[in-house]
Amino acid sequence: MGSYLLSVLGFVSLSLLLCSTSCYSFFKDQESDRITELPGQPANIQFTQFSGYVAVDKKAGRALFYWLVEVPADRQPDSRPLVLWLNGGPGCSSVAYGFAEEIGPFRINPDGKTLFSNPYAWNSQANLLFLESPAGVGFSYSNTTWDLVSSGDNRTAEDAYTFLVNWFERFPHYKHRDFYIAGESYAGHYVPQLSQIVYQRNKGIKNPVINFKGFLVGNAVTDDYHDYLGTFEYWWTHGLISDATYRTLRVTCDFGSSLHPSDACIKALNVAESEQGNIDPYSIFTLPCNDTASLRRNLRGHYPWMSRAYDPCTETHSKLYFNLPEVQKAIHANLTGISYPWDTCSDIVGIYWADSPLSMLPIYQELIAAGLKIWVFSGDTDSVVPVTATRYSIDALKLPTIINWYPWYDNGKVGGWSQVYKGLTFVTVTGAGHEVPLHRPRQALLLFKNFLDSKPMPSSSK
Repeated sequence: MGSYLLSVLGFVSLSLLLCSTSCYSFFKDQESDRITELPGQPANIQFTQFSGYVAVDKKAGRALFYWLVEVPADRQPDSRPLVLWLNGGPGCSSVAYGFAEEIGPFRINPDGKTLFSNPYAWNSQANLLFLESPAGVGFSYSNTTWDLVSSGDNRTAEDAYTFLVNWFERFPHYKHRDFYIAGESYAGHYVPQLSQIVYQRNKGIKNPVINFKGFLVGNAVTDDYHDYLGTFEYWWTHGLISDATYRTLRVTCDFGSSLHPSDACIKALNVAESEQGNIDPYSIFTLPCNDTASLRRNLRGHYPWMSRAYDPCTETHSKLYFNLPEVQKAIHANLTGISYPWDTCSDIVGIYWADSPLSMLPIYQELIAAGLKIWVFSGDTDSVVPVTATRYSIDALKLPTIINWYPWYDNGKVGGWSQVYKGLTFVTVTGAGHEVPLHRPRQALLLFKNFLDSKPMPSSSK
């Protein structure tokens, strides 16, 4: 462990130790978590928001930060489902990505101080619950320094379940409401793992508090062998790498049997990255932000940078906005009172990830057999978890086809393609990168609405 990491951990540890167990009791009831107004927000907001902390391990001092955005009052929020949204990384913030640049009600202006409305926000259809997970990501914290360098899939899922149990006690009117889990990227692990826990612990309960109905994931890390097989193929077929590099990757990188790539595989991956040049791998046809010239691509789903479509620097705007003291006060965040930079992703959490199963396919099989609703979607200009990778992973499930591959339409134009299997629906979104709702917000909202309504994507151009 280097001196730099030790100094960072020492600083974080000191900051967090100054936050006593009283942090857990700051906002015990939901009214204390109400957001009255966000700095720089548009006028005449018609929906309610809450944010704050929920304890998941009082002994260790772990608490997770959430942000609830309800359906506008004129759309009957009490009758709409609740959807939990998770971003991946691992180590990346659902506030930075899901809320601020994808499905949330606001986007941040380049000044980093003001907001504008997102006309395609998903809270038009459902109440949205954003969770910063695990501890150490975004505003979520732990008083135990070791927690920051020992996170992994298993504890992340258990903490998220504990969060839900405790959150429903704070918001009892959501008990027994239809509930879904959604996310993208490395949430391709988070979402099915949490779904499995909720499903298993609901067994035998006639009217469960957490009334889980299914999940939705996009550009999702799913199965290492098939994901990387499809990724290398995507790079090659899109002209991003040479024939020789493609052949070398296929031979040297066996992600289906080993947690760690061989030296030969790492060398081939470095060559592949150099051949691709300074593109945004999360959106290969859009320019990267000037601040992300040295884009990094770590192995096994560690994605510290995200794609940008209309404004490639939206992540920079988030860093400015959520570090404003008045913003943190408005959302009841950073209860330590210590001034340390909020960031979109935590390198410490991501680098020291403890456990990550090779495949989520066994969980898919269990939950499909249980009759839960499962949709998987994929933006087709993402080269990090590309559409070919997702297709290989789904094909490995060997599910019977109900509706064969077909184009779906939005406003008379092809919005992508879809195939409906027995127990799973797959949807592609044309022209979208790693963050589908950022690049194709209108089409993403249509997809979300059809998911909630259990309707296949529209097959007619009329």
